[in-house]
Order: sequence, then structure tokens, then C-alpha cells
Amino acid sequence: MNVKEVLRELESYADERTKNTHMKHGAQEPLFGVKVADLKKILKKTKKDHELSLALYETGNSDAMYLAGLMADEKQISKDDLNQWVKAAYWYYLSEYTVPWIAAESPYGFELGLDWIRSTEETVASAGWSTLSNYASINDSLNLETYASLLDEVGEKIHNAQNRVKYTMNGFVIAIGCYIPELSQKAKGIAEKIGKVNVFMGDTSCKVPLALDYIKKVEDKNRIGKKRKMARC
Repeated sequence: MNVKEVLRELESYADERTKNTHMKHGAQEPLFGVKVADLKKILKKTKKDHELSLALYETGNSDAMYLAGLMADEKQISKDDLNQWVKAAYWYYLSEYTVPWIAAESPYGFELGLDWIRSTEETVASAGWSTLSNYASINDSLNLETYASLLDEVGEKIHNAQNRVKYTMNGFVIAIGCYIPELSQKAKGIAEKIGKVNVFMGDTSCKVPLALDYIKKVEDKNRIGKKRKMARC
């Protein structure tokens, strides 16, 4: 398939309700409002396709950009590609899911995550924390000292961080508590310290999970440290 063919098929799956929901959450035109289940129908045809994924992301169409992340080849995507993608990820579906997923699976996930969290741009910084969370969820060999230090940083800075950065910082605490057994107790301590995190979610019913409660639920299921096979889902 080429870009025109993919866009044509995306348009055929357009769903007005999904489009309205996405726009409430921050998406902008151009987009069709395609459900993830329908995106995956196209993905079955294309499989991983590095060049097509880059071309789709460049369209600026939110549905195509999300699909590009699912289609991207983590072994071929470059650091420059990922830096371009994160700058173009203008709303959180892209900046906190699409880009971090593929970044975490690439050879540059840890490096880019550490770089992005220092950005003054809200979407880039939030992408950085999400990338580090996803990286921890799929890798066994981790820099525990750095992750421990970042937990302390979250404990000190989260309530004064930018809006979506607060959300992904909270998610970072959850991820470390769930995926890194050596730091689970520390993460619970940080979670207890930060308590409720207030994030403006716009005209939606979405809520910020309490990190401590979330980690305890995973702990009760004896799933602390159980890694994921891949970041993308």
C-alpha cells in the first residue's frame, strides 16, 4: 500500500463519534476519527513498513500518524526520525503513546527519554517520561540508579510541572513500581508522598489514577516485575 491508498482506507473507516471524542481530547483537523481496531485492519495488510510509516506521519493526519507508530520498524527508525516525530506530536495520543511506544522499542529509548524530559515543551517532556516508563516495562537490564534518582525528582517536582507532564510523571511512578521490583518499595513511598495529582483533562470524564493504589493492585496480583513483550498495543 502507498500513502494515498492508506489515507483512502482510513477515510472509509471514519467514525464521527470517535472523531468528536478525539477532538475533545486535543486532536485537530485533519483527522477522520478511526478506531484503533480499524487501524489494525490496515496494519495487517502493511505489517511493519519503515518508509510508509515515515510518509504517513508526515501527512499530519492524526489517524495516519497514530497508524505510523503502530507500523514503524523499531530496528530501522533513527534517532533523528524520533526527534522529528516527537516535535510533531501535538496532542497526547501521539506524544504520550505513539512516539514513546516506538522510541522505547528502539535502541535509543533510554537516551531519548532522558533528553526529552528536560524539554520546556510540554508535549516533548511528557513524551520523555512516557518513553522512560515504557522502556522500563519491556527491558530487564536497566540503570537502577538513574531510575531511583528520577523517582526522587518526581516526588519533588510533580505538582509544579506542566499539566500533561504531571500526568506522565504520575504514570512513571506507577510504571517503576510495577515493572522494576528493586524499586517498587521506593516507588510506593514516592506515590504516597505525591498523593493525588491534579491534571486538567478538558471536557472529558478521564481521571488521574492514584499511583499508590495502582501499584498495590498489581502487587496483590503478584505481577510486580512482569514485563511486557512490546510497548505498542
